[in-house]
Amino acid sequence: MNPLAAIGRSTLAFLAGTGRIAIFGSRGVAALFRPPFYWREFLRAFLFIGYYSLPVVGLTAIFTGGALALQTYAGGARFNGEQIVPSIVAIGIVRELGPVLGGLMVAGRVASAIAAEIGTMKVTEQIDALVTLSTSPLKYLVAPRLVAATLALPLLVAVADILGIFGGWMVSITRLDFNSAVYLRNTVDFLENGDVISGLVKAAVFGFIIALMGCYQGMHSGRGASGVGRATTLAVVTASVLILATNYILTEFFFSV
Repeated sequence: MNPLAAIGRSTLAFLAGTGRIAIFGSRGVAALFRPPFYWREFLRAFLFIGYYSLPVVGLTAIFTGGALALQTYAGGARFNGEQIVPSIVAIGIVRELGPVLGGLMVAGRVASAIAAEIGTMKVTEQIDALVTLSTSPLKYLVAPRLVAATLALPLLVAVADILGIFGGWMVSITRLDFNSAVYLRNTVDFLENGDVISGLVKAAVFGFIIALMGCYQGMHSGRGASGVGRATTLAVVTASVLILATNYILTEFFFSV
């Protein structure tokens, strides 16, 4: 019975952790609807998550679009289907690669930073000082970051979509001898509003997940440098796994036949 007991303990621990995260997230969302709202913290988080993440997200999107164009051309050439490159690059970037890769890159950069910042505040008793000053840590630290990430990720992904399609276009006309006007026309004709909207909705959900995991792991970090380091690692890992799992669920919801 020992293997079954181990499986049971793991299952109970997983369910307990899921419940704690759900309660923490619901309390963070509920804090948005009670004054005051700390606009300075929101603007600082929005700038950090959105503007300062543009270089890494943009470079990732450009190179991903170029690589996708090369791979699609190589696969299509096996059955004389090279003309599918514009459509596959557009739908691949807008529906999947833009939101997912953008979310993963931002998770690596932002979730770790949020967890480290809040974890350090906990270790140095700054969160206790907030409570002493009658300031809710959920309202001051968690709620502004949740809103900022949820709003910033769709904007980042919109830029990533444009740059990803640009990367595919650039590789196609310089390396694969595509006509620029034909390529762009096929891209515009193939994309639908639902493709773009689904990607932006995914991005908003991913942004909420990133901020939630960063704040949760930071607020529940252990004492000392090792505790903060572990919280930072867990924030990135859990956010990345949840992004991939949620991406499948949303894809099934939007595009199931």
